[in-house]
Amino acid sequence: MKSIKILPLNKKPVLTLNYFEMDISIFTNKAQKPVIADLMQPLAETFPLWIKIREIVLEKYPTGLEEWNFPGAKYGWSFRIKDKKRTIVYFLPRDGFFKVAFVFGTKAMNEILASDISEIIKTDLQNARVYAEGRGIKIEVKDDSTLNDIKKLIEIKLSY
Repeated sequence: MKSIKILPLNKKPVLTLNYFEMDISIFTNKAQKPVIADLMQPLAETFPLWIKIREIVLEKYPTGLEEWNFPGAKYGWSFRIKDKKRTIVYFLPRDGFFKVAFVFGTKAMNEILASDISEIIKTDLQNARVYAEGRGIKIEVKDDSTLNDIKKLIEIKLSY
């Protein structure tokens, strides 16, 4: 959520507007299903990280099913790797970066909280809304600083 303060000439705020930024895919045309090659230009320097995370998942789970998904115009296209029953990881393409998203059940979450994964990720996960399938978390990937944590999250996801 971002805030905008409305300031009159005397510089004292008279109104603060809070708003949520739209978090939507760079691919919004339902009729045009993306392919991996479509990511190279918009993801720029983060494209190799997308490929690396994809390879990590498929190395640990070689029978993973890859698919593009269009849940609606409000979200646009996303990419996911699944096992037979559930999604292992979601990839959410944005302009110049991407996000990875996971959903964890109680056992996996407890393992994450006991691990050496970043405290920021742990806090985000603890604060996430609880759904029937678990708690979800999105992690922005703008550089390789979160790669080790993402690798650990993939390992934990695959163990439950």
